[in-house]
Amino acid sequence: MLSDAERKFLAQQRVAHLATADALAHPHLIPVCFAVESVTLYITIDEKPKARSPMALKRLRNIAENPAVAVVVDQYDEDWSRLGWVLMRGRAEILTGGEEHGHAQSLLRSRYPQLKAMQIAHYPVIAVRIERTSSWGNLSVRGT
Repeated sequence: MLSDAERKFLAQQRVAHLATADALAHPHLIPVCFAVESVTLYITIDEKPKARSPMALKRLRNIAENPAVAVVVDQYDEDWSRLGWVLMRGRAEILTGGEEHGHAQSLLRSRYPQLKAMQIAHYPVIAVRIERTSSWGNLSVRGT
């Protein structure tokens, strides 16, 4: 599903944007940290000082109502010959425990050292089952 060039591009990028919509199709877009393995993109919920509970987050409420999501990872550069993006569409699941949940959090902790200091083991993980991808532009790794 993801080409080698798309996988390399995703591995080098640090921020994705997750688009969800509620049952009435009201959109919600937020930046997220992510990890990709095989045909699944993972996003963990981390310590949110303002949230009363993780499930109060709009992205999780939207996924519970409407699991169709999109995730875009892009690269901007003032030199427009270096612009590029990968768009993934799929269905999201909320993982609250189990082997896949733990594995996803391990992937994310290895990618983002900031997560190592956080107590995320009991927080949900969003697993986006990638169904379709598209990409555009220069997906070469910066500096190459």
